Amino acid sequence: MAQHNDLGKKGEQLAVDFLLKNNYDIIERNYRFEKAEVDIIAQKDDTLAIIEVKTRSTVDFGDPQDFVKPKQIKNLVKAVDEYVTVNDLDVEIRFDIIAIVKEGNQYNIEHLEDAFYHF
Repeated sequence: MAQHNDLGKKGEQLAVDFLLKNNYDIIERNYRFEKAEVDIIAQKDDTLAIIEVKTRSTVDFGDPQDFVKPKQIKNLVKAVDEYVTVNDLDVEIRFDIIAIVKEGNQYNIEHLEDAFYHF
């Protein structure tokens, strides 16, 4: 497996661990619908947090959150709409990004709540 795939998988696991530590329930991981993949669907209280995880080994080319593009957001919103409809959920929905940067043997994790809005 390519090294960037390993880093991505490690980042997703770090994000799950971070969320669990912060009292979130993990509902789904890697939920797919059409062209979209939702990294993590988590719930805290009455809010469903849709979480995109971006892990980078350097910030030389920009912060991890800068790599979430409008087309990806559009696909995520469509996937989440399907998820909520199929599961007949009545919850608040929030789109978050967990940005992770590897620095040496350390990982810096930043949780950006309401990172983008759905229309």
